[in-house]
Amino acid sequence: MGLFVEIKKNTVVSFKYSLINEDGTLVGDTETQETTILQGHRNVVQGVEKGLAGRKAGDQFVVEVPPEEGYGPRREDWTQRVSKKYFVKPNLLKAGMVTHLRIDSGVRPVTVVKVGGKVIDVDLNHPHAGQTLRFDIEILSLREATREEIASGRPLEAVDEDA
Repeated sequence: MGLFVEIKKNTVVSFKYSLINEDGTLVGDTETQETTILQGHRNVVQGVEKGLAGRKAGDQFVVEVPPEEGYGPRREDWTQRVSKKYFVKPNLLKAGMVTHLRIDSGVRPVTVVKVGGKVIDVDLNHPHAGQTLRFDIEILSLREATREEIASGRPLEAVDEDA
């Protein structure tokens, strides 16, 4: 594999980030664990993918991601009543809590609206929907993707720092 100088489609990128919401609150970071993605395959929100393009290992920068390039606009009244059997420890859930709902395609974050005897009303909007988000990013390393990674649409292993 040749030396990759800048991020473009089919580059495996390892980076750290801090995620800050519109209120200026830190809502996520990878301080203790890096994130590894395959550029150009929607492994991250569109705004971050666009912000990574053309960057190099060692770059530190900020990307402002509007809702349209992040978690989408907020849809009012996008709620659903779900049986408690679809939740882990449903009796511990309270209104306002974010939890995960198992669906056919995996797991979806939802916000609890109301807890009943046998059902839970949830807001299906992503917790960050409708918000402009700030990602403070540091590129740790990058490499060319393998054929297998390109076919699967995701990195199969982390970037080897010694390569």
